Amino acid sequence: MENSNPISRRGFLAVATAGTAVLAGCANGVNSQGGSRIDQRIDVTRNFLFSTYPGTAQLEAKATGVLWMPLITKAGFGVGGSYGTGALRIANSTVDYYEALQANVGFQLGAQQYAHALFFMTPEALANFRTSHGWSVGADAEYALVDQGGNISAETLTTLEPVVAMVFAQAGLIAGATLGGTKYRRIIP
Repeated sequence: MENSNPISRRGFLAVATAGTAVLAGCANGVNSQGGSRIDQRIDVTRNFLFSTYPGTAQLEAKATGVLWMPLITKAGFGVGGSYGTGALRIANSTVDYYEALQANVGFQLGAQQYAHALFFMTPEALANFRTSHGWSVGADAEYALVDQGGNISAETLTTLEPVVAMVFAQAGLIAGATLGGTKYRRIIP
């Protein structure tokens, strides 16, 4: 008997990824308030991070730039993905807006929302991020470690890694969630 469903997992993933990209572009209108809305969300996220994990203010002071992603929504049931928008700030001033997009196949089940920040610790890492098309978190990133008191570990503050990633404010539950494979692209909100 023939399979009556001609859509494969790979085909579904391709359609879902393309659909997310198309829908993301629908909000990019002339004179839209998208940029100010993203900046407001970042201000709230940044204040939350600094008040919850005081050492992150010191980490930001050492960084040459920080990519703030105040709300990432991730969902999956075998096939999944995530999407969110944010901004790159240098000296706490927004210089560019970005989207984060991830699509994957594998063990995952559930939905989750979270925020994350990428602290670029060297001018070279920041320049590489800004000049690439579709940059993704790689092996040169270190994930920030938070101790039981909510403080950033001394190892994180003295790291020699070019990028420090911090995921925080998780709501919901998803098995198999990671920043690995997330692509960041510049947008005009």
